[in-house]
Amino acid sequence: MLRIALIGAESTGKSQLAQALAERLRQDSGLRCAVVPEHLRHWCEQQGRTPRPEEQAAIAAEQARQIELAAQTHELVICDTTPLMTAIYSQLLFGDEGLLPMALDFQRRCDLTLLTALDLPWVADGLQRDGPHVQQPVDAALRRALLGAGLGWSGVGGQGAARLESALNAITPLLLRRGLLRGRASGLFTRLQARQQAMPEQAWFCQDCDVPECEHASLRLRAAAPDQPLN
Repeated sequence: MLRIALIGAESTGKSQLAQALAERLRQDSGLRCAVVPEHLRHWCEQQGRTPRPEEQAAIAAEQARQIELAAQTHELVICDTTPLMTAIYSQLLFGDEGLLPMALDFQRRCDLTLLTALDLPWVADGLQRDGPHVQQPVDAALRRALLGAGLGWSGVGGQGAARLESALNAITPLLLRRGLLRGRASGLFTRLQARQQAMPEQAWFCQDCDVPECEHASLRLRAAAPDQPLN
């Protein structure tokens, strides 16, 4: 069973991408896929307001519970956010870092983290969206938290279908390594082969860009030689 975590600032296409990924992976691989939606959205719709500081922990815990529940009956779970998003908003909005240890521990159990890029126009959608001015701080806080915990991620960017392709490029090698594509999903095998052939022999390493190979490589190099520059 695999957990794919989708995290990122508001209005970066996480929910739409989660649904598109599940549909495509079911079609191409035959895997039993589930999408666990963002619990905060449901909570805000029910309560008619955004949560108070003391309500954040329960929201994070419920997000984790729903993900674990889906993992019991599916081969692949796509998490439309994880407790880490709640922890980051608690940190930025309320100055409370108390949820970060729990959230990062949960993130560690995810098999792949996809971080959505800030390359889509901001769109108002529900009570929990604050505005485009919060996107950059949230993105930066997510990167700091992941780097500080030694957790890697793959950046996902692009408009329309390109965003889905970007995510599939990051997911397909993981499915292959876990043996989940044997005997099925020839299209995903073709994708992986073409992607590897197209990759340059050398690449710049940067922790702030949204190229999956670049971010993965930079984190591996930083872990192996923390005192050495990456470029």
